[in-house]
Amino acid sequence: MSNSDSSRHIRLMDTTLRDGEQTQGVSFSVNEKVNIARALLQSLKVDRIEVASACVSEGEKEAVSQICEWAAGEGLDDRVEVLGFVDYKRSVDWISSAGGKVINLLTKGSEKHCREQLGKDLQSHVDDITRTVEYAREQGLRVNMYLEDWSSGFQNSKDYVFGLIAGTQQLDISHYLLPDTLGLLAPNEVYDALTEMQQQFPDVEFDFHPHNDYGLATANVYAAINAGINNIHCTMNCLGERAGNASLAEVAVMVKDKLGLQLSIDESRITVLSRMVENFSGKWIAANTPVVGADVFTQTAGIHADGDLKGNLYVSRLSPERFARKRKYALGKMSGKASIVNNLEELGISLSAEDQAKVLERVVALGDSKHVVTAEDLPFIIADVMESKEYQHIELRNCYINTGLDVDSTASVRVAIDGDEHQGSGAGNGGFDAFMDAIEKILQEKKFDMPLLADYEVHIPRGGKTDALTECIITWQTNDQEFKTRGVDSNQVLAAVKATLRMINILLHARTGIAN
Repeated sequence: MSNSDSSRHIRLMDTTLRDGEQTQGVSFSVNEKVNIARALLQSLKVDRIEVASACVSEGEKEAVSQICEWAAGEGLDDRVEVLGFVDYKRSVDWISSAGGKVINLLTKGSEKHCREQLGKDLQSHVDDITRTVEYAREQGLRVNMYLEDWSSGFQNSKDYVFGLIAGTQQLDISHYLLPDTLGLLAPNEVYDALTEMQQQFPDVEFDFHPHNDYGLATANVYAAINAGINNIHCTMNCLGERAGNASLAEVAVMVKDKLGLQLSIDESRITVLSRMVENFSGKWIAANTPVVGADVFTQTAGIHADGDLKGNLYVSRLSPERFARKRKYALGKMSGKASIVNNLEELGISLSAEDQAKVLERVVALGDSKHVVTAEDLPFIIADVMESKEYQHIELRNCYINTGLDVDSTASVRVAIDGDEHQGSGAGNGGFDAFMDAIEKILQEKKFDMPLLADYEVHIPRGGKTDALTECIITWQTNDQEFKTRGVDSNQVLAAVKATLRMINILLHARTGIAN
């Protein structure tokens, strides 16, 4: 089958709610399962979903019942599938009573499993399968058949695998589902095995169900599709036992961009579904996870931001807009001028080249001290830089503040005033009050009159985290006049300290001007 046929359609079966729930520590509630199922079929528009294993619990049955009831009302009930077992009536009755229409029958795809786990030979297993399938058909169920541990079975006992399919072909199985249960195969092995399977059974509809133990799940899907397979199983966020299954997001972009084939899904909904599954599962994806990770559309190096600014030199087909996301330019010690410009454009702010350089210098300094600088911090940094003056009559050399519960706070302060070092200590009701006590003692030698603190405001960026930059704006009153100074730091008390030092510099400079 040629992959150059752009009309070829690859069908995705999402098994987040069944195989994905085998992730250690993941157990979706009934309501969570229903909402994920609806989002997968109605929003993301996957072709099929596998939602549960039969006979697990009453809660599981309630979830399947609600999903099937909703799906039937939307005309989607034939796209909801449930794993069942070769147990004659038990799984079939469970699925039927929950409103299910499709059973994915779990059979033994390797001779070793059949012999050692079931204690049966091939013919006995085929007889049991036949009895279960015939009963399922009588109950109106469509039947697909898993060959559990197919990859090991194919490598170790190929004749058994061929015999299993040949012995069940007369049962009108819709799809034979071929799992690489332990994630053992490499892409060349996937291609060779699936090519031979299709040559042996050209009229059979096969699905490929990969696992990611060697980190090869997406690459193995690529090989499977090149071998002619049109039905692929995956999960959201790579959920699944051990290292998980193939990631739906990775598979989707690979199929579209690398193979040029058609999919049913709305890829702009992938990130929304990923976040939903994160929240419900409690399993958080890494920031560098392809397509859906928090950082995957963020440029950090200044040279990359510069290239994008001048000609989209670091923009690829894998663009954030496809997934309803935006490209970001990180701010930190590796930032360059273009990183600042791109963020300023996003904020709708225009600065002169000189002021851009000052802002960049501050951003790099913050990044160098390992502070995480976000786009939301940038307005605070800009305001702080724009307000700063070149003169430095007083400079903070060191400041140690100690505070605790039900005790006075203490501060030890060392400053340079016009080049001469001074040191003082103070105590007060809180860290800032202790600092003010210490700095006033130092400034008494300079006959400096501390103005009245008229107002004190603290802000963090909207949506800011606990390590966000803090902006402190203090209103001072002196000689019946008010003026404001601003300080910015990730530490709230130090933001106030910086605002105070700016006030002192302004007044010392004014006094110097009068003296001159």
